[in-house]
Amino acid sequence: MRCKSGSRASEGIFEIDAKRAEQAQLDREISREDLWQDPKRAQDLLRQRANLQEAVQRWERLQQQVEEQSLLLELAEAEEEVSVAGEIAAALPRLEQEVAQAELSRMLSGPDDAKNAILTIHAGAGGTESQDWAEMLLRMYLRWAERKGFQTQIVDILEGEEAGLKSVTVVIEGQYAYGYAKAESGVHRLIRLSPFDANNRRHTSFASVFVIPEVEDDIQVVINESDLRIETFRAGGHGGQHVNVTDSAVRIIHIPTGIVAQCQNERSQHKNRAFAMKVLRSRLYEVEKERRAEKLEQYTSAKKDIAWGHQIRSYILHPYRLVKDHRTDLEMGNVDAVLDGELDPFIEQYLLNA
Repeated sequence: MRCKSGSRASEGIFEIDAKRAEQAQLDREISREDLWQDPKRAQDLLRQRANLQEAVQRWERLQQQVEEQSLLLELAEAEEEVSVAGEIAAALPRLEQEVAQAELSRMLSGPDDAKNAILTIHAGAGGTESQDWAEMLLRMYLRWAERKGFQTQIVDILEGEEAGLKSVTVVIEGQYAYGYAKAESGVHRLIRLSPFDANNRRHTSFASVFVIPEVEDDIQVVINESDLRIETFRAGGHGGQHVNVTDSAVRIIHIPTGIVAQCQNERSQHKNRAFAMKVLRSRLYEVEKERRAEKLEQYTSAKKDIAWGHQIRSYILHPYRLVKDHRTDLEMGNVDAVLDGELDPFIEQYLLNA
């Protein structure tokens, strides 16, 4: 039967045999008496096994459904049962959706995909226009994270002189936060009638988004104190009773690479320094990972000019309304929904095509 051969093909696609072998190996490690002598490693092993078990069980459910539909198809053909054929037709869309979800889960199997994400937005050239666009993107990602059930924390923000943001860094916490958010790295273009132009002319604005995985404290990234320049400054804000009157904000510059990490979210200078070090460690880890994998071009792709020709997605508000992803050609006409955080269609299409 074609359905059964397709089932075997799916088994190859989802690498079930390899996953079962890996799960068996994890079971042996977890059964060791000295497992909890290293609690962090024990938790990591249990989490890995849970993810593998979920993937295997998902494929087994799909296989069972395909076999059931195959039997129903044989029955319909033998007995010429129209009602059974209708039952099969009704079940196929659900089966296709589950296969798509399984394929998406397979795409989130990278070594860092399950980690939290650190997302940074930089306004491009264009002053207030681009800075306002950066703030719109920030709202879009916060709304998207809320839809996904992720937690967010703004750890660094630099406001524009008149409106919007020059840059902002957000930590997105949740299962597979980085796996999903990595699809957003690149330049985003906005075309609209400018609310800041007295003549109501059309403007094009750019902002870049850069996403890296958050590195846990136990990952070995060696940082020499002599390679660091640490600066303190007074955290910015809108003023009022909540204005910070002490130099509690911290900026850390890694001299060999020029990488800068800063945090001004906490009132405590100690907490800001600790979080800035965590961001720096994550960025250095990402650089090293890319260097080892000989993917420096991929690492620097998000650092290209924030201008025309480098955009991954366009958001057009005038003369018509459309959002188009230039990597997958996926288009959505409901621009308001996208700007309100409905990003999953673009992210999933990108992951499936990656």
